[in-house]
Amino acid sequence: MNLEEFFLDPLRYEFMVRALATTVTAAVVCAVLSCWLVLIGWSLMGDAVSHAVLPGVVLAYIVGWPFAVGAVIFGFLAVALIGVVRDTSRVKEDAAIGIVFTTLFAFGLVLVSVTPSQTDLNHIVFGNLLGVSREEMIQIMILAAIVLVALVLKRRDFTLYAFDATHAHAIGLNPRVLGTALLALLALTSVVALQAVGVVLVVAMLIIPGATAYLLTDRFSRMLLIAPTVSVLCAVTGLYISYHLDTAAGGMVVVTQGVAFTLVYLFAPRHGIIGRRITASRARSAKLAV
Repeated sequence: MNLEEFFLDPLRYEFMVRALATTVTAAVVCAVLSCWLVLIGWSLMGDAVSHAVLPGVVLAYIVGWPFAVGAVIFGFLAVALIGVVRDTSRVKEDAAIGIVFTTLFAFGLVLVSVTPSQTDLNHIVFGNLLGVSREEMIQIMILAAIVLVALVLKRRDFTLYAFDATHAHAIGLNPRVLGTALLALLALTSVVALQAVGVVLVVAMLIIPGATAYLLTDRFSRMLLIAPTVSVLCAVTGLYISYHLDTAAGGMVVVTQGVAFTLVYLFAPRHGIIGRRITASRARSAKLAV
């Protein structure tokens, strides 16, 4: 197989074209949002919300509502429950998050197991990237566009909130409203990603791109460019590898992102383990040469 066949052969199939479009869309929106999640320190919250939306998605399917409605409702329910458990007991926030999201996720699994359906609802849990329909692809793109527009329009407010919520309040912004808005966008983004890679792997797409970009730059504006770029490259690479090796598409996309993070973690010029040593060694050699 030559290089041309490697790249063009998958595109001969309509399901691969839909999978590619869906993967790129999910990769972009997840990566952009992940920059704020990593900066604020909401990685565990992202994990909680992305798993807690499962029962909302299944209930929305049962009553015939859009998935996004159920996801947003249960996303906010999860955050509220976490706050209640944290504030009314001796349980710390990390434990409260673990209790709430595992309980809601398990409830979602129970609903999936007992819900009669003409389609296999297990694809919500494990993803069904190669089985995305044209209608689902359009829904994903609409939700992704809503999230991206909101993030772009309010990026300065969200960034100020992430860096210094007290200062944001001092200049007239409402940190509670900004935090709530980010959580709503997180719930919508979870719907976008779960239809591609499933609930189990959503958290990876929401965290790994931002964490990778965070190791490559000290500027947030650059993070917003680096994260989606790396995420899209990994998504396309993972999808092609899964096609040619006949492996799980969603899983391979996330594995590729994990490999990219590992390489950056090791070799990033300023913040990579090996990269720092190489940079320091070159600096010492330059001094000795002088």
